[in-house]
Amino acid sequence: MLNRPATGDIPDAPGSYQFLDADGRVLYVGKAKSLRHRLPNYWQDPAALPPRTAQMVASADRVEWVVVATEVEALMLEHSLIQAHQPRFNVRLKDDKSYPFLALTVGEEWPRPMVYRGRKRKGVRYFGPYGHVGALRETLDLLLRSFPVRTCSDTKFRRHERLGRPCLLYDIERCSGPCVGAVDHERYERLVEDLTRFLSGDTAPVLARLEAEMAAAAETLEYERAARIRDQIMAVRKAAETQQMVSDRPEEFDVVGVAEDELEAAVQVFRVRRGRVVGRGGFVADKVEDLTPSQFVSRVVEELYGAPGSEVPRRILVPVEADEPAVLTDWLSGLRGGPVALGVPRRGAKRALQETVVRNAREDLTRHRLRRASDHNSRSRALTELQEVLELPQAPLRIECYDMSHLQGTDYVGSMVVFEDALPKKSDYRRFVVKQVPGNDDYAAMHEVLTRRLTALLAERRHPGDGSAAARGEPGERDDQPDGRRPPRRRFAYPPQLLLLDGGKGQLGVGVQVLEELGLTGQIELASLAKQFEEVYRPGTPDPVRIPRGSEALYLLQRLRDEAHRFAITFHRTRRGHRMTRSVLDGVPGLGPTRKAKLVKELGGVRALRNASREDLRSLSWLPDAVADAVFDRLHGTGGGRRSITAVLAESRENSEG
Repeated sequence: MLNRPATGDIPDAPGSYQFLDADGRVLYVGKAKSLRHRLPNYWQDPAALPPRTAQMVASADRVEWVVVATEVEALMLEHSLIQAHQPRFNVRLKDDKSYPFLALTVGEEWPRPMVYRGRKRKGVRYFGPYGHVGALRETLDLLLRSFPVRTCSDTKFRRHERLGRPCLLYDIERCSGPCVGAVDHERYERLVEDLTRFLSGDTAPVLARLEAEMAAAAETLEYERAARIRDQIMAVRKAAETQQMVSDRPEEFDVVGVAEDELEAAVQVFRVRRGRVVGRGGFVADKVEDLTPSQFVSRVVEELYGAPGSEVPRRILVPVEADEPAVLTDWLSGLRGGPVALGVPRRGAKRALQETVVRNAREDLTRHRLRRASDHNSRSRALTELQEVLELPQAPLRIECYDMSHLQGTDYVGSMVVFEDALPKKSDYRRFVVKQVPGNDDYAAMHEVLTRRLTALLAERRHPGDGSAAARGEPGERDDQPDGRRPPRRRFAYPPQLLLLDGGKGQLGVGVQVLEELGLTGQIELASLAKQFEEVYRPGTPDPVRIPRGSEALYLLQRLRDEAHRFAITFHRTRRGHRMTRSVLDGVPGLGPTRKAKLVKELGGVRALRNASREDLRSLSWLPDAVADAVFDRLHGTGGGRRSITAVLAESRENSEG
């Protein structure tokens, strides 16, 4: 039980606060402009708090705080405490791919570049990260032709220094030979400076200097040296081509993109220097805090640029406006030692680049999910955990999940997705066109879809060879027939171990009602996913079941719901698209498919058809005048002296009767 301090004992000042458990472990670290105004928000009824916040408060034994002078200092202290304690209820960024960096050991006597992964260290300057280590090594090989700095380890350097003989890299002109005194410190420092400039995106001065040296060598008739410098220039230009140009101006900024779901968020960062993308990074954040999009972006920026050795650019572009941007900007400016702008691109090339980064984040999140899903051990744990937490009689090897989709009651459709052994079985997916619900009623639509599916199941149980009762869809698996005949299509013959509905108590009640009406109560297990994703409702229990965060069962439920939602939305959009793009000539009396196609072809397209006069249409010998008038009125409307379709048809009937 949390030992709550009296409100009057909490200082009315900025600071950082920490919730601790009974063993003294830090559970959560936060910051506040006023501790007195912020902390009492945690004392309210747990039902009014977000679920993860309520769980944190329930686990806490006491709360402590540190008072500081300004909001910026509170932000700095919060970041330091999060890095030191790694609290379980704070958002944690974890490097999803361990992107490689190009590290330059500027703190050594003879600096050297190397491909590096892992934590950043002092005395080392990092460039990147880069998306592919192979491309990074190829770029480094090209750069060594123009900037022949050493790449050997310190042990190897000292060995050749003792021997007085350089290694092979010196002989093939990939190293300037500092180990044997072939280059002095001044020349070597200039090579390191040029390499640093290039990696920072500033290629123009490097190329200009090399071209001047090549011209000078040619003038003094040193053609071999001029040829070597020419090759260096070609290598620099080829390496520069690997950096994507995104701006005509020599701008420096970072672009942050975020894609998220209820459990995790993928973060992508593109680093632009001198108008070129010189590096990118990717992270996956475990969303253990209840944060708004603005608060989450602020936390991402804190984690990205608060780490030791991080380079803070002049400008940072984020997908949504950060929470308390003035405080965050002051903190970033202090880290950089100069002004930092934080903003959201609204239009133009930067907006397009922002969308590209977000798209990369979305794809990264998808790949992260697929990696979890492809792990057999993870799938086995997910099914076992789901059985335990929902108290199912057996592991749900076959799960069917249902979702509805519509637009203000129109084009009502339902989807059924099937997971077997925690993997999608797309051959068993089904789509339902809701036929008996006149308006916007999700409960009635769910009732119709479940009734049709389970009625088909019962029909195929009674008559295994009869698939007529099944709803429309792709055929399922077939059983061999003893007489050699082609087996009938069995669509719904395989009952699920778990029927999962997307919704809360209302949808669960519909499922219970359908099972009772069809006499399937107790034969099929039922559950519904609440809007609060960690909560699952089960029949006979008024309170929802809480799925532990980070469990494989929760990830499985997430994939089921997302797949059902995707499948329903896709079907809904397809039907709506067909309805909205239906030909303008559909429904014209007397104009069937053959006449319609002939009419459009003979007049040269729909646009020419719209421009045709009534006389042009009547002049077609194969098209009756009444139909020609109906087509003209459909294309141009009625009124203004024009006759309506009804009037044309009435006149046609009178003439035929006469």
